Amino acid sequence: ASSPIGLMAVVTAKMLAHWLATILPLVVAAPVLALVLKLPDAGYFYLIVSLVIGTPALSLLGGIGAALTVSVRRGGVLMSLLVLPLYIPTLIFGVGAIDAAVHSADPLPHLALLGAVTLMAVVISPFSAAGALRLSLE
Repeated sequence: ASSPIGLMAVVTAKMLAHWLATILPLVVAAPVLALVLKLPDAGYFYLIVSLVIGTPALSLLGGIGAALTVSVRRGGVLMSLLVLPLYIPTLIFGVGAIDAAVHSADPLPHLALLGAVTLMAVVISPFSAAGALRLSLE
């Protein structure tokens, strides 16, 4: 209430900071891990692209789950039950893009759907998380 910027801006900044601090290093390390796991050469580019497009959705959806369970005792279990079903489309489309690239198919439809999930998360997550935090403050 005493912040010069709104709660939604704070929530958005925290979600962005989470993505930059925790997920971006994983995106950078993913090609090395894919090399260890012997990903075919055709999948490396689309691995990076799908991670860059899809991981913001994971971070944003996780932010909604965290905001919903912030005032609940032992909310980690509840958060996983709330958030995991929302992660499934992102994971399916990301893996589908890499699988399509490896098998010489067109990965662009998978990437387009992955981008749609991320764009929906970008639009919905700040409002939802800020609303959930306002409810928990009451």
